Formats: sequence, C-alpha cells, structure tokens
Amino acid sequence: MPFIEVNDLTMYYEFHGQGQNLLHISGSGGDLRLSAPHLHGLNRDFLGLHYDQRCLGQTTFGDHEPTMSDYADDAAALCAVLGWRRARVVGTSFGGMVAQHLAIRHPDLVERLVLNCTSPGGPLASYPLHELEALPAAQRSELMLSLMDTRYTAGSGGGLPGLEGFASKLREHGARSVTAEEAEGYTRQLQARRHHDVTADLGSISAPTLVCAGVHDGIAPVASSEAIAAGVADARLEAFEGGRVFMLQGPQVSVGDPRVPARVGAPSRSTG
Repeated sequence: MPFIEVNDLTMYYEFHGQGQNLLHISGSGGDLRLSAPHLHGLNRDFLGLHYDQRCLGQTTFGDHEPTMSDYADDAAALCAVLGWRRARVVGTSFGGMVAQHLAIRHPDLVERLVLNCTSPGGPLASYPLHELEALPAAQRSELMLSLMDTRYTAGSGGGLPGLEGFASKLREHGARSVTAEEAEGYTRQLQARRHHDVTADLGSISAPTLVCAGVHDGIAPVASSEAIAAGVADARLEAFEGGRVFMLQGPQVSVGDPRVPARVGAPSRSTG
C-alpha cells in the first residue's frame, strides 16, 4: 500500500498512467476506494497522482482541525516528498477550491490549472453542503440530485439528463452505512469548506487556467466560474450542457447561448 508521511499526516496515494505530471485533487468526501482512479481518461496522456485528502479515505486526520490552507499545503508537501517540483493540476468541486489555494500559496508548483465545477467562495460561494447533513438519507439524496442538475425534479424517481443510472447509484451511495470516523472526517472537510474565500487573491494566480462549468449545476452555478475566470489574469472559461457531472453528460455550449455569460468561449490569453 502506498502510504507516505506528509506534514502531520500519514497519506494514501496512487499513481496511474504515464506522461507529464498531473495532480488530481478530489471533491467532497473523496475516497480512492470508491472513485476508481485507475479508470480516469487522463491516464492515457499523463502520470496522474491521486490521493486521499486529510480526514478522508485512508489518510489520517492530522493533529488539528483542518483549514483550506492545510488542504493546499498537504498537496504541495505530497508533491515535494515525491520529488515533483512542477505539475499540472486538476481540481474538481472541493478539489477546485483546494487547487485555487494551492496556486495562490505555491505558485511555483502549479504549471497549468484546470478548475471543474467550483467557486471562489465569498459572495459566490458554492451551496452550503454542511446544511444537508441533518437530513434523512433519502431526502438528502433527492435534494443532492436536484442540486447536481437543476433539471432534475426531486422525488420523481428519474435520472439525470444524459446520464443513465447515475441517480440510482447516488441513492445507493447515500444510503450506505458509514463509520463514525468517516462521518467525522467528512464533517471536518465541510467545516473547512465553509470558510473558503479567495476572491481577493485570484489575481495572484499566475498559472494558465481553464475553468469549466455545467450550466445546470445548482451547487456551483456558472456565475461562480465566471468570477474565477474574471479574476485570474490568464484564464479561459468553458461551459457545458450538463450539471455537476457535466464531464459525463453533455457537449460544450456554443458561444451566444443565453444561459451562459458572453465571456464563455472567448479566446484564451495563453496556449491552453
């Protein structure tokens, strides 16, 4: 098992694929035992570094309540221990928040940056997921589905548009038994997430950045991605016909679509 000592943690990580270095930072509740990183499409072109963030999966909790800075510093320290001085970074959802802090706090590490379905925090913070924790499992799953894709009608029993079977899998996942340790780790992550706000620091991100959003995402709406792209000097925003999991649902949305900002599809100021 690939465990390594990082900061105040014993961290679990995996390598998959081959090519240039690519750091993957996962979303809320991320656990490599459930996400099948070996099947990731980018493994064909990159050497992907996947890891369980603190308090999650097979990584330990550390010795204090985590902050967003901790999550970013963990990622940087992992790369350093493994000998990675530069890497391309893909952050999804909560991982996109961590990736923003990483690019701000450790700019020399981040060669290029991709931010999927995420937010800069502050006035455009993502939906407060911590508020769902008190709900019964079935109600929480239905509300989560309606947030993941605003076209979904809670209680309808249907699936997400363009993604057969996903709704039933999410319900099954929401109904599974979790240990007290797993619940505590997820709660700690959500508490750190509540305080995510890099709106005043986006201008310090120097890496060429691609910001991706789903036009039907109810957790991190397109406006959140628009704010990131507007704040980062070398950024491009792309929107897709889908919700939270747009990368599995639908194609890119054309320029001029009334649902998304005119900025979408604008030429990048970098080579991508």
